[in-house]
Formats: sequence, structure tokens, C-alpha cells
Amino acid sequence: MIQLVETIKDAIQEKKGCDIVVADLTKIEGTICQYFIICTGNSPTQVEAIAESVGDMVREQLSEKPAHVVGLENAQWVAMDYTDVLVHIFLPDVREYYDLEHLWEDAPLTRIPDLD
Repeated sequence: MIQLVETIKDAIQEKKGCDIVVADLTKIEGTICQYFIICTGNSPTQVEAIAESVGDMVREQLSEKPAHVVGLENAQWVAMDYTDVLVHIFLPDVREYYDLEHLWEDAPLTRIPDLD
């Protein structure tokens, strides 16, 4: 599980995704998954590239595919479902609007520093 989270983080960083936050939901009862990974891309093209990078890197390194991917049509918010890990890739204003980090206030949040 941690390896999946790390691989996804690396794939996001490879495409210069920023403001990565990992929400650890493992100690919260009744959640739909164990981890939320949230990040920002600055354009629909970058959001799409990050999603593609995540899909490719996870498939190549861990032989896993997402159960579902939604949002690629307009690439403002792409959600990728790896069963125990949900990846959310947002445009900045859409991320601010939905504010997913604060839905899980009980969850420990790990902020990953942006790569320069």
C-alpha cells in the first residue's frame, strides 16, 4: 500500500504536479479507501499528463490498473480509483472550490514539498 502511494507521488512529481497532499484514512472508520492523494495541475493538459503518468508508472512498476478513472473529458478534476487509494488531480480553482483536504479533518495530512 505504501509502495502504491509512493509510486503515485513520484508519477505526479514527474509531471510537475504541485501541492501534493496525502490523507491517511486508515484509522477512520467507514471510509471508502485508505488513502486520498490530492494534487494540482495548472492546466487541463497538465492534469491529463499527470493522470497518464500515474497510470503508466503504477502499471509499469506495480502491475496495477485503476478500477475507474473519471474526469478526463474536461480534465478539470480527474479521479483515479486504485481501490484502497484514490487519486484526485485538480485545476487550482476546482481544488479550492471542493476543498477535499478539509472533508477529512480527522485524517493526518502529509504535505509533499513541490519539486523545483
